[in-house]
Amino acid sequence: MKKEIKAVIQPQRLAKIRSAFKNIKEFPGMTVTKVEGCGHYLAKPSQGIRDELADYSPKVRIEMVVPDDLVEGVLQIIVECGHTGQVGDGIVWVTPVERMIRLSEQIIVFDC
Repeated sequence: MKKEIKAVIQPQRLAKIRSAFKNIKEFPGMTVTKVEGCGHYLAKPSQGIRDELADYSPKVRIEMVVPDDLVEGVLQIIVECGHTGQVGDGIVWVTPVERMIRLSEQIIVFDC
């Protein structure tokens, strides 16, 4: 079975996370996207929905599909290397993957 791991992190933490992934044997790779986001801040008094929706900051989203036996190690790296203790550090989530096909490994001929 495989799992999809997605994380939204601070951009300055990406190099440290990527470097740590090099130590994982058979690391499957990842996709990295520059994104913007805002979070739910309980300590910050709300000025209204308009201000909350305009309060975006740069983030990086990491996406990968990993075998079950690598999930805990990957999560540990993301959490340890991504954590600064500051508001807005990010979020990580894991979802099951029902099916995955590597396009480079498939030789299927279709009449187009």
